[in-house]
Amino acid sequence: MNYYQYEGFWYPFFHIVNLPNKKRMLEHFKPQHKQVILSSFPKCGTTWLKALAFAITTRSCESEPTNLLLTRLSHDCVPFIEFQISSSQPKLILDVPLVSTHIPYTSLPKSVINSGCKIVYICRDPNDTFVSLYHFYYKVNTKEELPTNEIIEEDVFECFCQGLTACGPFWDDLLGYWRASLESPKRILFIKYEDLKNETVYWVKKLAQFIGYPFSLEEEDKGMIQKIINFCSFENMSNLEVNKNGAVTLEVGIKKHEVDTFELKNNIYFRKGNIGDWKNHLTPTMATRIDQITEQKLASYGLT
Repeated sequence: MNYYQYEGFWYPFFHIVNLPNKKRMLEHFKPQHKQVILSSFPKCGTTWLKALAFAITTRSCESEPTNLLLTRLSHDCVPFIEFQISSSQPKLILDVPLVSTHIPYTSLPKSVINSGCKIVYICRDPNDTFVSLYHFYYKVNTKEELPTNEIIEEDVFECFCQGLTACGPFWDDLLGYWRASLESPKRILFIKYEDLKNETVYWVKKLAQFIGYPFSLEEEDKGMIQKIINFCSFENMSNLEVNKNGAVTLEVGIKKHEVDTFELKNNIYFRKGNIGDWKNHLTPTMATRIDQITEQKLASYGLT
């Protein structure tokens, strides 16, 4: 796959042809009431974060038997700015103020930064991020799963370390949002995937509070938080019919004055969702290299 650099980050061609046009569109962005942008580097828990945020914001009007997450992938319920929001494709959920993006913080248009809308960023351990990203593109290209415990090729790993991957460098994306969250904690919520996995109740409550949909004491007493957690769990979501056999369509650019689209099977977004699976696919030397890069990047951002 060929990658192109744009404002210091690398993108596949299908992404880069769309991004400048989307950014120009966003310069005229007028946030809705309580607008929230869910941001992440690819394969850091985006699908789960979207499901949780959507379930939180719609809990007063969506009973479980009619919840849209039963019939639509969370990426359809919370559309990507880069791929799914345009004049040719109307928003699916008009009254839910949630959109998402993989655009780095430093590449967001000033209209978004200055709008005051809230941003929730989820990050993940770089080892697991790389392995999940590799699995994703492996399945896209081969239509097969990567064999269990197979060590990933050294040259592919080195590309990730050098930032030559979709939306890379990973560390610059993560640290850009982290530094922004330190400067504007009331506007940017920074969540670690591992914390969300290990302290799910705490972070779901914090997420709901941050985006303006806090749980009442009555809802907590009735088990609403746990109900949402169970409903949005990997086990439940990955076994829904729509996520096993459905597909999502992304707009990937303009072709002959028409919107060019790309279809992905929904099941590609559900693999394991575990912490530490990288140990099955990276050598200790690879893990040490990633640790060294992380330390170097933290120092370069003044965040040690």
